[in-house]
Amino acid sequence: MYRFLGFVLLLWLGMAGSPAADDFDRQRQRLTADIAALAHETAAETGRREFAAPVMTAMSRVPRHRFVPEEQVPHAYENRPLPIGHGQTISQPYIVALMTDLIDPRPGQTALEIGTGSGYQAAVLAELVGRVYSIEIVEPLAWQAAERLKALGYANVETRAGDGYRGWEEAAPFDAIVVTAAASHVPPPLIRQLKPGGRMVIPVGAHFMAQYLLLVEKKADGAITTRQILPVSFVPLTGGGR
Repeated sequence: MYRFLGFVLLLWLGMAGSPAADDFDRQRQRLTADIAALAHETAAETGRREFAAPVMTAMSRVPRHRFVPEEQVPHAYENRPLPIGHGQTISQPYIVALMTDLIDPRPGQTALEIGTGSGYQAAVLAELVGRVYSIEIVEPLAWQAAERLKALGYANVETRAGDGYRGWEEAAPFDAIVVTAAASHVPPPLIRQLKPGGRMVIPVGAHFMAQYLLLVEKKADGAITTRQILPVSFVPLTGGGR
């Protein structure tokens, strides 16, 4: 019996440091280096020659291969969007890092995400802030993301299925809001739910037409400013008032 238990323990330890796990780690580090290089290349557009160290650390920690369908796992650490079913995608890692950096996340803050998808962006946010609320309108994706985030230990993320256009009123106000689908305009409910001093990033524009990533800031006096960052391509925001 003891020899059997010892064998099981050795097997477990071997799997923990398995070549597959080590390979994913190496791929994630290469991806992080690619993101850093692309940040430097796009600095003229974004105004960011490099992303904050905590953001890059989060990108190096979140296992993207756990957030894609099985057939996409070999491509998980390529710096590009991937299909996740139901006509939706997991965003390009560089764009995830850029959007995360733009909201300037801090420990103890509360963030809202519109468009949970597979849960990848929520996991990155969870590494950086105190609490994340995430809404997904496609119910099967919402349920799958909730289970995935729970299995990976992201206890500070709360998800629900619903219309993200209207935000999450009962959890507002938010220090930061990240919208991962393109809207025709910035939804007024999200502006109302943003704290004074808070930031929102949102792609704005029609599907298959020009879309731009916007940084929306609410000043201490409630005044709103917007800045166009760079062209992007996102799936459309669905739900009321799109």
